[in-house]
Amino acid sequence: MFYCLFYKVLLKYFSGFNIFRYITFRSAYAAITALLVSFVFGPWVIGKLKSRQLCEQINRYVPKEHRSKQGTPTMGGILILLAIVLPTLLWADLSNRYVLLVLFSTVWMGAVGLVDDYLKTVKKTPKGLVGRYKLLGQIGLGLTIGLILYLYPLSEQVATKTNLPFLKNYLIDFHWLYIPLVVLVVTGTSNAVNLTDGLDGLAIGLVGIAVAAYAAFSYVSGHSVFSHYLNILYLPGVGELTVFCLSALGACLGFLWYNAHPAQVFMGDTGALALGGALAIVAVLVKQELLLVIIGGVFVIEALSVIIQVASFKWRGRRVFLMAPIHHHFELKGWRESKIVIRFWILGLLFALLSLSTLKIR
Repeated sequence: MFYCLFYKVLLKYFSGFNIFRYITFRSAYAAITALLVSFVFGPWVIGKLKSRQLCEQINRYVPKEHRSKQGTPTMGGILILLAIVLPTLLWADLSNRYVLLVLFSTVWMGAVGLVDDYLKTVKKTPKGLVGRYKLLGQIGLGLTIGLILYLYPLSEQVATKTNLPFLKNYLIDFHWLYIPLVVLVVTGTSNAVNLTDGLDGLAIGLVGIAVAAYAAFSYVSGHSVFSHYLNILYLPGVGELTVFCLSALGACLGFLWYNAHPAQVFMGDTGALALGGALAIVAVLVKQELLLVIIGGVFVIEALSVIIQVASFKWRGRRVFLMAPIHHHFELKGWRESKIVIRFWILGLLFALLSLSTLKIR
């Protein structure tokens, strides 16, 4: 909104408004706005959740240390959505299709998560939204975005192609398989983030690290000079996703203020699915879908630990981990919650730095 108002409309009256054309300026202020939204509305949202008794029901199968979390307000993802969407609407170019697609995806997955949280907390349905319906929402988003990008590509030259990490000027063309790829990325990422959301501050911190890395990829991919220098795919207009990514980073930091141990509020599926969906769609739009395996390395480890545990128990009747996802395994090993979270954040930073190194190692 500010971009259209100050740069496109009012620039002719005051040349100083030219600053609004710079993505770096608007991205920085989008992050600040997201933080302010979190700080201003956070106490109010938490208070409303408490007054309506929308609280977390702790699963009896998790470590006993989690019993003390019983009654903590959940559905805090509403605050995350507000802190992402509002700054993006204010600071991004709303005529940019990249921005519109990622906003649409974030709200879609947030709505799926909201229904799940509503059924758990209000209707007292223990498992919330039936798994197949949740999966239907994830697949539905993947199909919708995949079809849009296939039928109305944002860039004709690379419509169904994606970058291969560590290789220069090498693209894989998936052709019609690109739609299933988008479905797989959306479903896998949103579920992985949801599985990781089991300790205070764990998932929100890791998502913040991941979106910061994708902010860098969005900016250089949308900058003709930087993309040429780094020998990466130039995508006109994709730089505007930097504003969204910095909004998401600000929202993550703002929510972490309340979600750090001991948490005052949990994000619930509203936040976890929205953040996972947003991260997946940014990866798709920047044409760095395969790199998501590295950037989201901790999410991959968490998801794999569940798959390995289930497969091992089903086929061999034995468990590989004391409990899955793997962060619970370390809890049962005697690690303090804060130590697990910080060490997983460190791993997340290492994966993010490794992903950024691919800009030069090619």
